[in-house]
This record gives sequence, structure tokens and C-alpha cells, in this order.
Amino acid sequence: MFTGIVEECGTFVSRDMPGDSGGLTIGASAQLASAAIGESIAVNGCCLTVVRSGPNWLEFDVMAQTLSLTNLGDLAPGAAVNLERAAMLGDRLGGHLLQGHVDGVGIIVSRSEKGNALVVQVALPAPLPRYVVEHGSIAINGVSLTVAAVDETAVSIWLIPHTREVTNLGQCRVGDRVNIECDVIARYVERLMRFDGGAVK
Repeated sequence: MFTGIVEECGTFVSRDMPGDSGGLTIGASAQLASAAIGESIAVNGCCLTVVRSGPNWLEFDVMAQTLSLTNLGDLAPGAAVNLERAAMLGDRLGGHLLQGHVDGVGIIVSRSEKGNALVVQVALPAPLPRYVVEHGSIAINGVSLTVAAVDETAVSIWLIPHTREVTNLGQCRVGDRVNIECDVIARYVERLMRFDGGAVK
């Protein structure tokens, strides 16, 4: 589990995919690069397992399917990626509970400055808008954010200067693809409401 509080922006180094699986190498600070083998790290909100590490890099095993269902397949060398280690019991929950399971990939359709904030609108693939509520939580590239507005196709969020500085969302451009994870509680509620006397409606 994660909380959507990004610890640092790492750097995409390389992707080696000789077949349906391969390796993803990410440059990171010495603090994150000291993660234990087998530890979970959210990379742009996608939960990956550390398989090798060095003084300033981490390597993850990754499947071709993961690359096709997230924006990890879009990364070019030097691209900034949001990194977060798994939460520990007893830690402060500064964001909201995340599984690191990307629900879909959205597309940034607009960005505008409002005072010291950056307002970003992201088009969401169906059926994700149904799981998003105004003033609720959503994770974009692994960043826990508050929903400013939502309609049938898109969500709007406001980025404060700190979020722009410490995550890769401050660098986002119109047309960029971003990983989306909706609040898991909404999915469970929908699933439970489909049951009637043990049968799925």
C-alpha cells in the first residue's frame, strides 16, 4: 500500500524488453537506491518490485502488459518519474490509501495558471469517471490529489507550488499520458451493490 506522497523524482534510465518481460532501470537518490531487494516501490503510481540496485539506481522486473497498460512504456531516457516506497504501519497518512494498481491512463487536455496554482484537466478513460467525486481523492502518476471538478469525461485538479516542485506533474504538457488510480473504496461499494442474495446483478 502507498499514500500518494511522492518521496522524490527519479530519472528513467533504460528499458530492456527482449520479449514479454524485461527490466526497467530508474535513477534514484542514495536513500531510495538503498531499498532492499523485494521491496515495493511505486513508479509513477505503478507498484513494482526491486530486483537489483546500485549506489544511485534501482532495477525492476516488468511485464510487457504493464508497459501497455500504464505510461511506463512511454518513458524516454531522462524523463522524471515519481517514486514512493510502500507505507509502513504507524506512518502518518498524508495522502490517501493507494494500491499501486493503475486503473487506466488519462490524457492531459489543458493546463492553466491560476495565481500560484497550476490547474490541470485530465481526460479519463471509461468507466473511470464514475469512481471520482468532487472534493474526493484521485492519484495521478502516483500523486495523491484532491478533485476540484469532475464531469462525464474528465477531472480537474489544482497543483500547489510544492506539488509542482517535488513531482513530475509540474512538467506535464498537453497530450501527456498519466497513470490514474481511483479511490478503491468506490470500486468495492459498486461491487457490493451488484450482489443480491449472493447473486451478481
